[in-house]
Amino acid sequence: MVNPLFGVNAGRKLRSVSAPESAAAQEEEDGDDEDGDDLSASQEFKRKKVKDGDDRKKGKGGTIFTAAEYGDFIARVEIKLPKGGNNGLAIRYPGKGDTAYVGMCELQVLDNTAKKFGRLRPQQYHGSVYGQVAARRGFLRAPGTWNFQEVTVKGSRIRVELNGYVIVDADILKDAKYMTKKDKFRGRGRKKGHFGFAGHGDPVEFRNVRIKTL
Repeated sequence: MVNPLFGVNAGRKLRSVSAPESAAAQEEEDGDDEDGDDLSASQEFKRKKVKDGDDRKKGKGGTIFTAAEYGDFIARVEIKLPKGGNNGLAIRYPGKGDTAYVGMCELQVLDNTAKKFGRLRPQQYHGSVYGQVAARRGFLRAPGTWNFQEVTVKGSRIRVELNGYVIVDADILKDAKYMTKKDKFRGRGRKKGHFGFAGHGDPVEFRNVRIKTL
């Protein structure tokens, strides 16, 4: 069954799918996150324009983001990438602009195995703080398979856990190794903002999205 639209910034929408597969996500369903926001249920995403259709179809993309703003928080989400898929998690996003630069950061969501991505910089692969901090690789499941990801944001530190393995644990203001000029990442010091998905036109799927403030 498809839920009503969460919301979108550029013609994209999110589709609800089946129950969680991971043990960690199941614990969330059982009430471990009683103080958190179950975004799959609350529909708490902001929209500007929405078109009918299935979000798994290719389109122009665009950033979907929460109506609420968050400072320190934990976000849990399940992700399914198609072959060659590309997306991102927007962290402390101000509501407009390129999520990788105007927000605190974008956490890359990417099919690391795709040949077209074979020559990227280390800071551009899945789970990386895009352009700033490289993630450990080797823990992303095959395209078409659900992954469980947990992101903890506290101050300027970000911790990313993928399928039970920590792939990033860094203070982005101290540990970043920028792939381009530091000043391009002008939002890196933001203390609050929206959480969202930085659609790039690929049929990436998300489910069981939850955020808990710290």
